[in-house]
Amino acid sequence: MRFFLLSDNRDTLVGMRLVGIDGVIVHERREFLNELNKVFRMEEVTIILITSKLVSLAKKTISELKLTQNEKLIVEIPDRHSTNKIGESLDKYVSDAIGVKL
Repeated sequence: MRFFLLSDNRDTLVGMRLVGIDGVIVHERREFLNELNKVFRMEEVTIILITSKLVSLAKKTISELKLTQNEKLIVEIPDRHSTNKIGESLDKYVSDAIGVKL
């Protein structure tokens, strides 16, 4: 099981690299979708982390992928520029994943 990050900012990518997660920085929709296709062809990657800003560039595509494919888990993550409270968002992700309220 390997993670891969698609990010719109350098800080998020650097932070993830510190914990051993590779990734790329993209800014435009077309570039994002091209990189997403590349990641889907990487057999060793099972969890794709995508920053909220990038998800907003292609919400429909991401929703369809989440519903139709079962090979990779797509997880939207907040970045430092998100308007959401990051701690609360992460708690919600973990709670939803394990089924226990933190």
